[in-house]
Amino acid sequence: MSETITDSDETAPGRAGFVALIGEPNAGKSTLLNRMVGAKVSIVTHKVQTTRTRIRGVAMEGNAQIVFIDTPGLFRPRRRLDRAMVAAAWGGAADADIVVLLIEAHRGLTEGVRAILDTLRDRLPKATPVALAINKIDRVKAPVLLALSKEMSEAYPFAQTFMISAEKGHGCDVLKTWLAGALPEGPWLYPPDQIADLPLRMIAAEITREKCTLRLHQELPYEMTVETEGWEERKDGSVRIDQIIYVGRDGHKGIVLGHGGETLKAIGKAARADIGAFLERTVHLFIQVKVRAGWQDEAERYGAMGLDFRDGR
Repeated sequence: MSETITDSDETAPGRAGFVALIGEPNAGKSTLLNRMVGAKVSIVTHKVQTTRTRIRGVAMEGNAQIVFIDTPGLFRPRRRLDRAMVAAAWGGAADADIVVLLIEAHRGLTEGVRAILDTLRDRLPKATPVALAINKIDRVKAPVLLALSKEMSEAYPFAQTFMISAEKGHGCDVLKTWLAGALPEGPWLYPPDQIADLPLRMIAAEITREKCTLRLHQELPYEMTVETEGWEERKDGSVRIDQIIYVGRDGHKGIVLGHGGETLKAIGKAARADIGAFLERTVHLFIQVKVRAGWQDEAERYGAMGLDFRDGR
């Protein structure tokens, strides 16, 4: 983690702190994080449980530095990886100065959201403010939004309610301004030009995993993980990155490779372009696919994902 900046000159800020984004899977947390930061630091797909770890994105708003924590979606865990992901989400919420609960306007107050509200009451320090962000407002009419806002305010004492579209940006500036003003006074926690607190190796792996998730069918992305095995800085300013896609079965390896290796080539091409854009330099990306049965029960794999293996017990 970066050292705290304590300069008292013109760079000295007024406020800084952590804002945890929580909600059900696919509520729009990663989309909102990327919108707030102004760059893609968290992967976004239409598939659930895309975010596996706590990803910190750093945004500036006036004299405030907002450190957003994008958490895995909260759901009823069934497997070890599920439990570790949910533990990471609640850990991010408990550590935050402010929590933002995202819900989908067209889904409303679901049983999953009710369960989250119940857990907030039990796990969150009483002094931690919780804001409500009703997302995807373009999917419903105004009367529905007003009724949902009333229903949610009766269900939980939110500090503030915001109507937003994380994808289109509607209402996001208002939310960002409020968060900046609600954070505690103090020095910035990161350099002003830093946008993410995640090792570059992990960011590169996450980008490749996103391309796999977008390219492959519903179940397989959950049954695989991507790790950056090698990172070589070259004299010409480019970087060579070696990655491994771990899958659980031989049949899954064939799916990732595709006919004549075409699927893997497409994944690699898309990942190389995005990693290069993020790093702002040329990337030479080499990806292997390996079968590793039972990788979801290996502590080393959890560590590579930024999760605590013990939380999956």
